[in-house]
Amino acid sequence: MGISVGLVGLGGFGSEFADLFRSHPAVDRVALCDMEPDRVARFAEKESWRGKFDPSDAYNSLDEICKSDLDALVIITQPTLHAPQAIQAMESGKHVYSAVPIISLPDGDEILDWCDRLVKTCERTGMRYMLGETTYYVPQAMYCRRRAAEGAFGRFVHAEGQYLHDVDEPACNLREVRKWRRSSKAGREITKMLARYEGVISGPMHYPTHSVSGPISVMGARMTQVCAWGQEDETGDDYFKGALTNEIALFRMSNGATARIAECRKIAHTGEVTFCVLGTMGSFRPNYWMIRGQRTDLTIEDMRDPLPQAVQEAYREGLGSAHFYGGHGGSHAYLVHEFCDAIANDREPAINVWEAVRYMAAGVMAHKSALAGGEVLDVPDWGDPPADR
Repeated sequence: MGISVGLVGLGGFGSEFADLFRSHPAVDRVALCDMEPDRVARFAEKESWRGKFDPSDAYNSLDEICKSDLDALVIITQPTLHAPQAIQAMESGKHVYSAVPIISLPDGDEILDWCDRLVKTCERTGMRYMLGETTYYVPQAMYCRRRAAEGAFGRFVHAEGQYLHDVDEPACNLREVRKWRRSSKAGREITKMLARYEGVISGPMHYPTHSVSGPISVMGARMTQVCAWGQEDETGDDYFKGALTNEIALFRMSNGATARIAECRKIAHTGEVTFCVLGTMGSFRPNYWMIRGQRTDLTIEDMRDPLPQAVQEAYREGLGSAHFYGGHGGSHAYLVHEFCDAIANDREPAINVWEAVRYMAAGVMAHKSALAGGEVLDVPDWGDPPADR
């Protein structure tokens, strides 16, 4: 007996995951939900969907799909809605996969409050939450976690993570992304809601998951203190009204190591999500392993963990292609598998709520430090998953 999953949000990004969830061998039934009926129809009318999708499982609101008997919901909606929608879904008895970030708001204190509410909702309801952070499943991160498990790094010394994404990056222009998001029915409502934050200064560290998840997940350590600095736009660009353009932070880790994190949205060297981890015995930089001057170059296949054979075959058949890994460094297939397998086997997913809030809190406190001119601040933490979950 497999699991049943409802896909909430079938826009550009949500659509990239739809066939992966439908194809996964642990999934017996898929429901579709979007405020725009044509988005649901794109999948509902496909011949390939008829085996796992029934027309009665089409919904146009979160309220309606939360009343269903589905096991889990996959929330890939507007970032401002992620946390409240995840909480609503868990309150209705559904496990949750949420796209990143946990939530997107200009006010850091509100973000931390939503982190707290998410953790408490998971603890109270017993439902499982997974954040769909792509960097966690890029080949480089998988390789480094294997080497860390072997003890090959020795003592961790320092790590670096950076997300360099200029606002006008041709492959993903952030102006166009904002325009597209705000053009939908939900987006227009959110634009009105965000008007109340007039005068609140936000920054790219409020979306830190791509840059911090590599170092945190590899070292298995949390960020405890931070000092950071930010840059303001000097050109009058309306995109950066009420926001810093770039933020750089230095963290103290719970294992005694340090980490430097860069989140940049106005930078010529762009289109890059990378990290490195340095240890006393071994070090990793993209894409090679170094031991005392001896360098071993690595291919993607060297670094990537193998998916179970049955899952690979299901993806190939369901997507009609051997190229099933998806975007963001081939992480999509792994994210889908991890969530489906965790729910089917009643276990905590790797990027659970306790892991997810560590990513978010680090960025929030880095932004607070930048606004305070580099003041050293403590990073809050919600602990680890209870042993009895």
